[in-house]
Amino acid sequence: MSKDEPPVHLHLLESFDAGWDGLNLIYEIEPADEMAEINFPQHFIIIAQGNFRANYMLNGRWHQVDYTKGDIAIIPASQPLPKTQIDREVPLLELFIEATILNPIVCESVNADNIEIVSHLNIRDPLIENMGLALKAELESNGAQSKFYAESMAIALSTHLLSRYSSRKPQIKRYTDGLSNYKLNVVINYIQENLSKKLTQAELSRLVYMSPHYFASLFKQSMGMTPYQYVMKCRIEKAKQLLLKQNLTIVEVGADVGFENQSHFTRVFRQHTNTTPKVFRDGV
Repeated sequence: MSKDEPPVHLHLLESFDAGWDGLNLIYEIEPADEMAEINFPQHFIIIAQGNFRANYMLNGRWHQVDYTKGDIAIIPASQPLPKTQIDREVPLLELFIEATILNPIVCESVNADNIEIVSHLNIRDPLIENMGLALKAELESNGAQSKFYAESMAIALSTHLLSRYSSRKPQIKRYTDGLSNYKLNVVINYIQENLSKKLTQAELSRLVYMSPHYFASLFKQSMGMTPYQYVMKCRIEKAKQLLLKQNLTIVEVGADVGFENQSHFTRVFRQHTNTTPKVFRDGV
């Protein structure tokens, strides 16, 4: 590589082909290099996966920041990532959150345009770190089927950013009454009848004419679990019934309840039952 060529940013994992909405992830090896100032249209979160030193050009002067594994930087969509020097090659987990996803979370009485996320160059936040690692693990394990999980996590992460890192503390919508029996039955019946399909939170919320955030909050109040958790529970319960019939292969059972491949089906089945589909069937 010549001196004029930029260093390679090796992307080990990224979510763009998985169809995530409102949130994307890149896990990359950041080279030792100097980067020009960058403007991202999304809120940008960096989660350090190793130790390194960064120098940021702020107000015409270099500012040194030392990072250890788990340290986090938050760069709002309204601000550029400053010109940066990285002293060594380091793995980074990066999250990109669409700014518009925060709007439905803020109470209608507050102008969402007046609430901004505040920049932080080095903080510790175990919740953000764990969310990032969970999203990475889900993408690694389930690929395109991680969309529903990522959609739910995007809302939770956005709510946390507004609560902890906004310029003024917004009144976050709180819901305590749950869905009406009619709307709950509409959603539950639809889930039960479409377990083989790629269900999403946005799709379910449209059934009852609600925003995804509003719907998710009320659904959890009613059912004691998120829509994602409920869909996974229903898929496993139906899979148990199909496994008892003995007339379908394990691959066919997995496909009938919405899993694209046997490894994903086996992994989720084990998480819910502490056994595999084969052992479950053989033990009947």
